[in-house]
Amino acid sequence: MSFDNLCKLLSEKHPATFASWVLGTPQTGVTVLKTELSIEPIRADYVTFLQLQERILHLEFQTKLESTPPLPLRMLDYWVRLYRLYRLPITQVVVLLLPPTPGTVIETVFNVETTRHEYRVICLWEENPELFLNNQALLPLAPLTATTQPQALLQQVVERVNQLEQRERLEISAYTQILAGLKYEKDLIRNLFREGMMRESVIYQEILAEGEQRGEQRERSLIVRQLTRRVGELPQEMRERIETLDLEQLENLGEALLDFQAIADLETWFNTSE
Repeated sequence: MSFDNLCKLLSEKHPATFASWVLGTPQTGVTVLKTELSIEPIRADYVTFLQLQERILHLEFQTKLESTPPLPLRMLDYWVRLYRLYRLPITQVVVLLLPPTPGTVIETVFNVETTRHEYRVICLWEENPELFLNNQALLPLAPLTATTQPQALLQQVVERVNQLEQRERLEISAYTQILAGLKYEKDLIRNLFREGMMRESVIYQEILAEGEQRGEQRERSLIVRQLTRRVGELPQEMRERIETLDLEQLENLGEALLDFQAIADLETWFNTSE
């Protein structure tokens, strides 16, 4: 998945969040519009209708400024096609994911003779990371925001990802690692996001132990039911001995009981297994 396609996916899944971020004010009533524009087909990254403002918002995500045709001309082309299609005022924002080569001029205007077209540019590396760290929809972009300590920022991102619900955590973690790859070494990303990070936490160990305990109890209950069907009601002493078995012993008993005919067979199994 390319980086701009991932940003398209995120912005289409959370259009109001992205509109609120780039415009700096809370946005509601945001509708995703089709991004394939007329004439020679081209596809914009993000196009939504801001219902309260009766305005189109168009975002383009770029990892670099260089493009063919040049970015200012592309933005003008997008504007013309969008206006032709919707006949509404349009706010255009280019989101730059990475800083360009030092000394590069970041253009925000297309200007040829009497034609002048302006658009905004957001430099992600200048954005305050707090907004991104505290917003699940923007969290995958957080590793690319402003920091003087990149590894510490990435560590913060990992901690926020690990606080999410499991279903959301897997998805957001994948998106975040892809975008972090634009700036950070792959080994660092793997080390910080590794599964062992959760395994080493006290909370994870408690959850794991609780899950294992439930699994053993289910296994124990199933074996007692199977034994009762094969050899009849079990004496209390037998039940108590089964309660002392660990998971491996329970699995062995589960296999052995298929050959039992009477309680004596269970007694023999206990004697030979001790």
